[in-house]
Amino acid sequence: MNTIRILPENVASQIAAGEVIDRPASVVRELLDNSIDARADRIAVRIEGGGKSLIRVGDNGEGMTRDDLLLCIERHATSKIRTASDIYMVNSLGFRGEAIPSIGSVSRLEITSRPKDQVGGHRLKMSGGKLTAIEETGAPPGTIIDVRDLFFNIPVRRNFMRSAHTEMDYIVDTLSRSALPFFGISFKLEDSAKVILNFPAADHPLPRLFSLMGRKVADAMIESNETTDDLTVNLYLAPPELNRTRADRLCVYVNRRNIRDSLITKAIFGGYGQRLMKGRYPQAVVFIEIDPSKVDVNIHPAKQEVRFHNSNVVFETIASAIERALSKSFHPFSGPNLYEEKAKPYYKPQTDYTFVAEPERAYETKPIGMPSPSKVAPPPLTAKVEKPAPSMLKELPYVIGQLGRTYILCQGKNGLIIVDQHAAHERIVYENLKKGLNESQIEVQALLLPHELELSAKETRIAIEKGELLSEMGIELDHFGGNTFLLRAHPAILSEVEWDSFFSELLAGIDEGKPNEETLLENILSVMACHGAVRAGDSMSREEMTILLGQLEETDLPTNCPHGRPVSRLITYHEIEKMFKRIV
Repeated sequence: MNTIRILPENVASQIAAGEVIDRPASVVRELLDNSIDARADRIAVRIEGGGKSLIRVGDNGEGMTRDDLLLCIERHATSKIRTASDIYMVNSLGFRGEAIPSIGSVSRLEITSRPKDQVGGHRLKMSGGKLTAIEETGAPPGTIIDVRDLFFNIPVRRNFMRSAHTEMDYIVDTLSRSALPFFGISFKLEDSAKVILNFPAADHPLPRLFSLMGRKVADAMIESNETTDDLTVNLYLAPPELNRTRADRLCVYVNRRNIRDSLITKAIFGGYGQRLMKGRYPQAVVFIEIDPSKVDVNIHPAKQEVRFHNSNVVFETIASAIERALSKSFHPFSGPNLYEEKAKPYYKPQTDYTFVAEPERAYETKPIGMPSPSKVAPPPLTAKVEKPAPSMLKELPYVIGQLGRTYILCQGKNGLIIVDQHAAHERIVYENLKKGLNESQIEVQALLLPHELELSAKETRIAIEKGELLSEMGIELDHFGGNTFLLRAHPAILSEVEWDSFFSELLAGIDEGKPNEETLLENILSVMACHGAVRAGDSMSREEMTILLGQLEETDLPTNCPHGRPVSRLITYHEIEKMFKRIV
């Protein structure tokens, strides 16, 4: 008896369906792709029981004839491609001809369709992969697909589905992502008789961004684009401060196909750079338009993975475009203020009491002189970095004073600016160290009496392995035997450092995740900058605070410290007036 046998057709179909359909949201995605490919401009989705009981997708697209209905349930029957070479020139969302047969093999499927140029339509019924009926029927132009009792014939897969509420969340996310690039199409999602989403057709993606990410984020987003020979990138970027703990608001599209690609995600993080703290994710939408012959979409059955023929160009284009867009738009002291609320018209409430509101006033940008704060043991800030040019200082916001010996309060043209003195100086020190390293000019301070360090066994191994790298950074360590080291020299900027704590953090950063050389250097410089910067609790004179702001203005990234923390915050005049009920 043979040990190798050909599987029955229904078993093979169910196995193939498992690659394409894993939950109700997968069904919705595949049917939405078909409706969009059919040139529909209205698509309605109805869900019952989280998609377990019913998924209905109706559109007003081109529709199908009786013969097309019979062919669409056959595996690898498609209108999208004709030859093998067409796979590498795909302009449609679907192309394999697997979706409908896969759905039909694991559900009770009913398709009603009518082409626009015909009077009547046809209805096809299928159960568990078997055709049960096809008949003439009256129908509106387009196609309506009902998927009932999903996975009724695969109990194991059905048991793995989550609650109706959870599955509905996946469907909402799927439809929102599918609708975003096709803003000219109307989408509606209903749960039983309740409307969950309603996206009217629009001539710009902004209304869809409002629905997907909320008005606050959409209003703050900046739009940018970049074009090369084979590639066009359109970006909608939220400020780094509006980051999230998950990547659920990171949307990437290639030729309007929603994808999940590690290369593009890495490029987005590269563009945001040190504007994000570790473990935080930006809110951004990236539309990539590329010659179909330059990208392979036939990688994964779900068609959510792609492979670029020239991935380096794609990576550099996206990362550099994001970096330029953020550098131009988000600046602590100058440039457009994206967070300032637009002034609303004043009104008198229709109440029985008298409401007092003052008319809007224009604030003076040049403040009246104020007495200088007392100078109490300021840190040697001016000795660490060069004083900026006087012309630069004139353009900076006026320093009001220091709050809690931690924050610098400034009067800017748009309101009150609060600057974290440690984060600001940390950015300055980091960029000076990086510049000195690139020019091999880090100033080193030799110690007359070496400082003795006692490290752990793990730290000892790292210090020995990376001794040459530390030496290049201006840190000279001699292994004295066992776990003992002697610190003989260090960068001059680190004159007031608690060495045991510093080396514990430094060596942990070197070993973390076995980073590449570039990341390793950034980790080292970040630790050095953090320990070499002015601390919270250090008193500063107004002159020192003004000089610090001038130095910050000259850095490449004045908005965030090397660890991604924000350097400053703006409280606008409008917000202050609302706070004190001067306006309503």
